[in-house]
Amino acid sequence: MSQKNEQWGSRWGFIMAAVGMAIGTGNIWRFPRVAAANGGGPFIIAWTIALFVWAIPLLMGEMVMGRKTGLGTIGAFRDFVGKKYTWMGTWIAVVCLGIMFYYSVVMGWCVKYFTLAVSGEFKPGMDTVATKAIWDTFTTTPSQTILFHFISMLVAGFIIYKGVTGGIEKASKIMIPTLFALLIIAVVRTLTLPGATQGLEYLFSPKLYMLKDYNIWLQAFAQAAWSTGAGWGFIITYAVYTKKKEDIGGNCLIMGFGDNLGALIAGMTVLPAIYALSPTQQFAEQALASNNTGITFIYLAQLFTQLPAGNILAAVFFGAMAIAALSSLLPMIEVGVRNLMDMGMDRQKATIIISVFGFILGIPSAYSLNFLDNQDWVWGVGLLLSGLFVAFAMMKYGLERARAVINLDGADFKIGKWWSNCVRLFPVLFTIIVGWWIWQSITWYPDNWWDPFEIFSVGTIIVQFAILIVVALVTNSWLAKKVGKGRDITEGESSTIS
Repeated sequence: MSQKNEQWGSRWGFIMAAVGMAIGTGNIWRFPRVAAANGGGPFIIAWTIALFVWAIPLLMGEMVMGRKTGLGTIGAFRDFVGKKYTWMGTWIAVVCLGIMFYYSVVMGWCVKYFTLAVSGEFKPGMDTVATKAIWDTFTTTPSQTILFHFISMLVAGFIIYKGVTGGIEKASKIMIPTLFALLIIAVVRTLTLPGATQGLEYLFSPKLYMLKDYNIWLQAFAQAAWSTGAGWGFIITYAVYTKKKEDIGGNCLIMGFGDNLGALIAGMTVLPAIYALSPTQQFAEQALASNNTGITFIYLAQLFTQLPAGNILAAVFFGAMAIAALSSLLPMIEVGVRNLMDMGMDRQKATIIISVFGFILGIPSAYSLNFLDNQDWVWGVGLLLSGLFVAFAMMKYGLERARAVINLDGADFKIGKWWSNCVRLFPVLFTIIVGWWIWQSITWYPDNWWDPFEIFSVGTIIVQFAILIVVALVTNSWLAKKVGKGRDITEGESSTIS
């Protein structure tokens, strides 16, 4: 099978790869700490709303673009919207790769903790002081963090090198069912611990008054995009390899619900574990509010020391986390690889180039947690702008015309006009949420909101966004010419709108 004609072997294989793309450390590492730092219940409400009005409609839009053009993000925008908008596809690709650079580091943490568990590092009776010391020692030892970052890029690069059916699909069919089984085992055991119900109460207590907080909404929409893969270019890329009559609506709904289910199971594991294992309720609440990058590693490492055969269970769980991270790292690499393939490069050479650059440009995040937090902050918000670009593409193409593509004959789920209305709302939602956040953030950092070297400032986002936009605009014409010809986007458009 030629590279141009690579295709998923089955719908199940595509769904497993797509759900694997969505269910990663964004659910197990990122969701629990972001939900905890934003009040639990109110964050869940905002995040669920974001799933239906932003993430799922966006996934469908991306799948339309990939299916119609047969190209990665750069070529998809060129052919679907127009040559002068090629830069938007470049933006999406670079934002995705920007996240990939530090995401590989996070996968490295999972692999490291798997090795710690296998070697018996987590001793019975350890408290959070001891497990925090393990975390602090590891994350402040660059030789270790860089080594495990390298291992992660090597493993993921090898799978991408093998191709779609022989690499991504085969790995996903094994990884995703295994991951769900291990998460369910972990949540069942956690909820039997004394005091665990307080964690559930924190996670699901509505606290409606907190919905007035601008940051909860920003973080909820960013998490929905970050976790489902909406705006990353994943689905534009994966859709290139789907069959002509693949059910767009049904597949995207499965991806969205599967992602949220995985995140909730992870939240129901981590937050109850924090309450159950903390010496006092005050200690637990401080830990939840801290937004500590290592919260999952610190508390779950301790959880397993309280259990019979704890090291075995810890090895299983952190192995599952590594699998989850790998299943999401694969499409990040594939986004870059697909774009290089569209420019005439073969898969093997493209994979080597993206993997090597991924390792080199991920070293700063492996070296410094502050740098990693900054990149997570900047490109998490960048995903919202990516979503806005996809919405623009849908409107330029024609929302009802795009919906007709979603509702092709044979689709299990017919998508109504709610989809078109949600996409129309994207610019309004983006303006309200991001504008609200910028205004409040300036008051949050009144003296240095403009400082690009402040980890969580408005200034750092503005400067990094500006650099990327300038580069994308300057290279627009060159990339539009460099990318090869895609599919005829008018093909098969006689279907009636339902």
